[in-house]
Amino acid sequence: MKQLRQDPDVAYAQLDTRKYAADVMPNDPQLPIYQWDLLNTVGGIHGPEAWGESTGEGVVVAVLDTGYRPHADLKDNLLPGYDFVSSYGQSEDDPDIAGDGDGRDPDASDPGDWTDASMPWCGSTEDSTWHGTHVAGTVAAMTNNGRDVAGTAWGAKVQPVRVLGHCGGFTSDIADAIVWAAGGTIEGVPANPTPADVINMSLGGSGACTEDPATQEAIDFAVAQGTTVVVAAGNQGADAAGFSPASCRNVISVGATGVGGRIASYSNFGATVTLAAPGGDTDNSGGIAKGAVWSTSNAGTTVPGDDALVGMMGTSMASPHVAGIVALMQSAAVGAGRPALTPAQVRQMLVDSARVFPVAPPAARPIGAGLADAGRAVQLALGNPLPLPSLQNGVTSVAINGAAGDSVSYRFDVPAGTRSINLRTLGGEGMSVCMPRPAWNPPSMTPNTARAGQAMRR
Repeated sequence: MKQLRQDPDVAYAQLDTRKYAADVMPNDPQLPIYQWDLLNTVGGIHGPEAWGESTGEGVVVAVLDTGYRPHADLKDNLLPGYDFVSSYGQSEDDPDIAGDGDGRDPDASDPGDWTDASMPWCGSTEDSTWHGTHVAGTVAAMTNNGRDVAGTAWGAKVQPVRVLGHCGGFTSDIADAIVWAAGGTIEGVPANPTPADVINMSLGGSGACTEDPATQEAIDFAVAQGTTVVVAAGNQGADAAGFSPASCRNVISVGATGVGGRIASYSNFGATVTLAAPGGDTDNSGGIAKGAVWSTSNAGTTVPGDDALVGMMGTSMASPHVAGIVALMQSAAVGAGRPALTPAQVRQMLVDSARVFPVAPPAARPIGAGLADAGRAVQLALGNPLPLPSLQNGVTSVAINGAAGDSVSYRFDVPAGTRSINLRTLGGEGMSVCMPRPAWNPPSMTPNTARAGQAMRR
């Protein structure tokens, strides 16, 4: 090739490489049947639009949850993790949350988190959830292997970090796990050989993060290391400001939507929610089976049994979609020779790339900037601009949401010779409309700003 390129009679010489369709559809059999959440559906994350550019290769996603089961459609994408559950019934005052007969150790496998009447601190009788295995599968189930389901970022690796057992887990264990997952030092625990680029926490408890400084300090440490922290907004149908880590600073807090893109009936909401992703609901779904998020799980009702695929609903299911999208973004950026994205850049790109909600959430229940979109987010990570959404004459644009400091750009086409434009903005706090001076403006048209609730005629 070097010799050819030096020949003045040769226009160019290059490798005849392969190219693929921008939309990639893996061959996992359950993907087109049940995984509306990943596909280019009304309520999906538009995964195929991203997979042609990135599958998350080279990225580590730590899943802080109940641990893992070695499901056949997940096991090859698992890294060694750690069990941080320290409480295992050493005394009457120490509830056996661990359920595995020991405290912290390198075995992050899930022994089951069932509850019964012998566990008075739980208050209910429930089967094991295998929650961590389900969440991990949504992030990075083995994909294009002709079996079971697909993952959001199947080229990424999941590091299971066990922090939840019977009846949940303690803040002290979770905070230590956050620090360890991000590469920090925890006394008595070996160093993490594969620090996470992304941490997913599909967990939470009541109380604002301002009352939970241990968790906030751990999150701040992780973010300072360059680790993006993604958390579930919660399933209480309440303001997420009253829950932690959903209301912590420096996290990406994820609300949930159903098949039709409508806010899920259970999803927490409010100003602390960054954006939404598929969590499952029965809206427009034709029933619970196809309205749920399906992923890897286990058939055991208490202790582990056979591999299974299970449909679940919750912001716990929404959060790993976003964690997977972050993995796609990081892999795309680094693979293109760009610097790794900072957590702040990741957050802004997720906000900027979010699609307008197909069904606007009620004004009293906002769930962030819009619906997570993997294809658009990856394009921003690659440094490619997104096409601006268009405003149409006489058509109201709704569900324009954002946090303090966010901005949203639109375009509109004005016929030549037009001498006046009318824009009207209603609702919101602190909202403004800014018009730059286009090249076609007559001299009388100058930039101006209209406050929310005002009409602007220029």
